[in-house]
Amino acid sequence: MPQEATLPPAAAAFLAQARIAHLATADAAGCPHVIPIVFVVLDGRLYSPLDTKPKRVAPRQLKRVRNLRENPQVAVVVDRYSEDWSRLAYVLLTGTARLVEAGAEAQRALAALRAKYPQYTSGPFALANATLIAIEPARVVCWGPLAE
Repeated sequence: MPQEATLPPAAAAFLAQARIAHLATADAAGCPHVIPIVFVVLDGRLYSPLDTKPKRVAPRQLKRVRNLRENPQVAVVVDRYSEDWSRLAYVLLTGTARLVEAGAEAQRALAALRAKYPQYTSGPFALANATLIAIEPARVVCWGPLAE
């Protein structure tokens, strides 16, 4: 099992202000699948919920979940684009993902997600006991001027 990577402070700050990331998973045959996600970082781990936004299948049947069961290796990229290319930047995390369904870890991550995304506090998208994808980074790659 790869050793957990530590997020550099500039990367942690960059991720804290970012609103969207892209999660790459692959099935057992290595066929890739990339989707946009919302996320929060706590204690060096990245969490993304299987929330109630409209989906074509039940959350537990999503392609990302099926892929994680077959192959827990993932990558997440958070980037900043600017027409001023001197400001381009990204953080790339690669590591292992697992599902978190209950307990103190889930409750802390859900609270952090509600704090970051007001849409999760009430109404049709309110997060109660959503299953989470938890990612343990094994490698962190930073590129460009992360600080603004």
